[in-house]
Parts: sequence; structure tokens; C-alpha cells
Amino acid sequence: MTEEYLGASDQADTSDEAATPVLDVLATMTEAALERSTLDPATQIMLRFAALVAVDAAPASYLFHFGAGSDEGLTLEDAQQVLVTLAPVVGTARIVSAGSKIARALGFALAVADVSDEDDDESM
Repeated sequence: MTEEYLGASDQADTSDEAATPVLDVLATMTEAALERSTLDPATQIMLRFAALVAVDAAPASYLFHFGAGSDEGLTLEDAQQVLVTLAPVVGTARIVSAGSKIARALGFALAVADVSDEDDDESM
């Protein structure tokens, strides 16, 4: 594929929106779903978390939803309870897979937080 085919131009658009088109679409879809549902936000996030387990989602998906969940007061204990509840339905393999991916996502989040803290310390 050529750059012309992909719609690239000589001048790159540096706006935040142009830098994250997929995330922007996902955020718009999520916002629309939240607005149309009558469930409270915490319940919606727990249901989405359960769906992530069921479809064997990638670690980044868990990370995205844990951020939203923490904003709603959900804890890792809540996530564990979802896994316990789902185990008889989705099976051991999906629960183990989810646990591994959640651990990787949280490890990534901690690593990013550590780097951010180091950058803050250096700027002082």
C-alpha cells in the first residue's frame, strides 16, 4: 500500500483527535452506550468486565475498563468476585487467561506510574 492510498499527506495532522482515531471511536461508542443504558455506571462496568473475560480480551482492554471502574469506586475485589461468578459459565481456561492478562495490564499500569513518578522527581 502506498501513502496516498492510506490517505496520508505531506503535512501530518498533529491534533490529539488525529493521533488516536480508534480510541476516539471507542470512547464515542462507550459514551453512547452509557448514556442509553438505565443501569448505574458501576454495574455497566462490571458487565463489560465480564464480557471481556468471556471474549478473552487483550490486557489493554482490561486496563481501559479498570480505569473507568476505579472512577466509579470499583475495586480489585469486585473484579475477583466477577471472576468467581463467571468461572462456572466460562470455564477455567478463560478465568486463568483473564487473570494473566489482568496481571499484565496492572503491571503495565504500575510501570507507567513509576516512570511518571521518576519524571516528576527529576523535574523538582
